[in-house]
Amino acid sequence: MKVVLRILMYVLVFIIIVGGVGAFGFTHTMNAGMSLYNQNTPALDHVKVPTYDGDKPTVAVLLANEVTEVFDFLVPYEMFALTGAYNVFSVAPDYKIKSLTGGLDVVPHYSFDDMDLMLGKSPDIIVIPFMPILDEEKYAPVREWIRKHSSDKTILLSICNGAENLADTGLLNGKMAATHWGDINRLIKNYPEIQWVKDQRYVSQGNIVSSAGLTSGIDATLHVISQQLGEAAAKKVASEINYPSYHYVTQPKMEPFTAGLSDITYILNQAYQWKKEKAGVLLYPGADELDLSAAFDTYAASGTTTTLTVSRENKPIVTKHGLNLVARYQMEEVPALSKMIIVGAQAESVAAEDIHQWEKTDNRANLLFLHKDAQGRFAMDPAFEDLSKQEDVLTAKFAAKRLEYRATDHLKLEGNPFSIEAFAVPIILGMLSLLIGFFIDRRLFHRRG
Repeated sequence: MKVVLRILMYVLVFIIIVGGVGAFGFTHTMNAGMSLYNQNTPALDHVKVPTYDGDKPTVAVLLANEVTEVFDFLVPYEMFALTGAYNVFSVAPDYKIKSLTGGLDVVPHYSFDDMDLMLGKSPDIIVIPFMPILDEEKYAPVREWIRKHSSDKTILLSICNGAENLADTGLLNGKMAATHWGDINRLIKNYPEIQWVKDQRYVSQGNIVSSAGLTSGIDATLHVISQQLGEAAAKKVASEINYPSYHYVTQPKMEPFTAGLSDITYILNQAYQWKKEKAGVLLYPGADELDLSAAFDTYAASGTTTTLTVSRENKPIVTKHGLNLVARYQMEEVPALSKMIIVGAQAESVAAEDIHQWEKTDNRANLLFLHKDAQGRFAMDPAFEDLSKQEDVLTAKFAAKRLEYRATDHLKLEGNPFSIEAFAVPIILGMLSLLIGFFIDRRLFHRRG
């Protein structure tokens, strides 16, 4: 009995120290990635709304009251806008600034009520990104609006874990659906009425289309464009964003990803990498939405980097296709950064004035032109490669896997094979727990007579 008690004591000390510290670190990192806009509200009189054309079908891309996944929102928005054939609007329960994962913030074009009033009918397409249901009262308007516009005349397109938001409405009951490989087993348990599909990039059933993890949403969006505008239009969009996996649009079958031992680097980065890189992301007029997503859904989502949005003035910044973004910092007040990320192949000319203003500040962060010399490459590729140099190869590989990105053979991943800090910290904590356990052992079980 004494031996059992001693073993249990060592195990308990190990769990408290190693597990407790890791749980705190993981929670802190995840909360930072989903932080909400809490700065002084900028002057919103500069908000611009794309012109509505009654002869075009309308796409509504949803934003939740709390937080919305950045890739799921930005990329379908840009892709539909690139066709020139749709009215594309960001829509939310109200006009307050909405936050995307990684710390990017958006001013919606329309509230739900105002879009209903303007259209006088349902949107032709509703894009449903992943919106974590953190507060039932705050989330409820999103659920109600999706249900309100769920007739056969409206295509409901869920991106990644947006399938959970769609499942939450009950509209997927009795149907097949796809979602992110990392969450599908949880959703199988929570929504047994749905036939969850693991081996397809997207599933199309009637007016509902659901995609698997993140970049699979590109395939699903191209499928919808192809069905409505023809395959030539879909191929044109794929070409414009340099998407390397168009074959999944016509043949969505895939070998499903599963959790593996190498994925532990993601958990360790989130839990034990305490010294986060602090990178700025410059928001400038005309920035490309997919390029921005490459910064926020690669660096920030890896658990290694805190991304801070920076702009020249405290007013909304209009992107290439009409989104209104708000930076959390202006150039004069941003804290010290390890680097300033500037996205876009033409950034040096398009953002010349903003870059010049930044260089006049006292912040000595290195400038990283993420997409310089990356003409013809998919926007995520340079981000994976730079993340590998900044952190390590395992972190970059999992970043691609998390995004369910398949075209990785051509990536040049250089750097340390794994994160020394993320692996060393739990080992050191484990050794510390053994020392503390030994001390307790001596005090409780080896008392001198």
